[in-house]
Amino acid sequence: MKKIVLLLFVLSLAVSCKKNQLGGKSSVHGKVAHHSRVIPYATVFIKFNAKEFPGEDTTVYDDKVRADVNGEYSFKCYKGDYYLYGYGFDYAIAAPHIVVGGTPVRVHSRDDIEIEVAVSED
Repeated sequence: MKKIVLLLFVLSLAVSCKKNQLGGKSSVHGKVAHHSRVIPYATVFIKFNAKEFPGEDTTVYDDKVRADVNGEYSFKCYKGDYYLYGYGFDYAIAAPHIVVGGTPVRVHSRDDIEIEVAVSED
C-alpha cells in the first residue's frame, strides 16, 4: 500500500511540474525590430529548454508565433529557458531584406516578460 501511495505522489509531482512548454500562467511578449523599426508579421520561432542559439534551421524549433502588423508578438508559457529566433522582412529598405536574430529568455512562474527580438540583415 505504501508503494502505491508513493508512486501516486511521484506521478502527481511529475504531472504538476510542467516546464519548458507553451501554455501556463507566464507570458512573454514584445516587438520584433530592426534598428528600432518594427518588423510587421515577423515569425518568432521558440526553442524550449535552450539558453544558446540553436541555429538557423527553423525545423529544430519547437513552436512559433506570428507578430502582428505592429511587430508585436506574445505567447503563454511555463517556467523554463527558451530561445526566441525572429525572422521577417524589412520593407523600409529600398529592396526588402530578410532580417533575422534572436535572444534567450528565462521565465519564472507567473512572470510577465517584455523582450525585444532584435533582428539584422541575414
